[in-house]
Amino acid sequence: MNVKVDPRGPRFGAAITSTVLAVILLTSPSTLATSLLVIQTIVFGLGAFAGLQFHPYGWIYRKFVRPRLSAPLELEDSAPLRFAQLVGFLFAAVGLVATIANSTGLALIAIGFALGAAFLNAAFAICLGCEMYLLGKRIISR
Repeated sequence: MNVKVDPRGPRFGAAITSTVLAVILLTSPSTLATSLLVIQTIVFGLGAFAGLQFHPYGWIYRKFVRPRLSAPLELEDSAPLRFAQLVGFLFAAVGLVATIANSTGLALIAIGFALGAAFLNAAFAICLGCEMYLLGKRIISR
């Protein structure tokens, strides 16, 4: 069952994610960066595996931001967004494993890719993971 969501929520979450990932890049390698990366990896995992209703940034949006806004003009299918969270989870997990393995270069590259995707969503409403999901569906349905 796919839930429909207010598209402003994922953009809000992408803005928080962009900030967290930028702080990780700016402070890496450090205990702060590693701790934030663990947290962000868990956040991505919750969105991908448990569902968007369990995503902490989505909860902040629903609880504190959404009540102050007008109703959304349209709702968005959650399946592409969950796939985007999975992609973010994979990049964050690679970054985390690389950090633990002391491979700082690989960690920074993986985190940088995640930051780039999150920033595109936050700033321009371009969800790369969502586009990958839709492209995959088109290829499979052929």
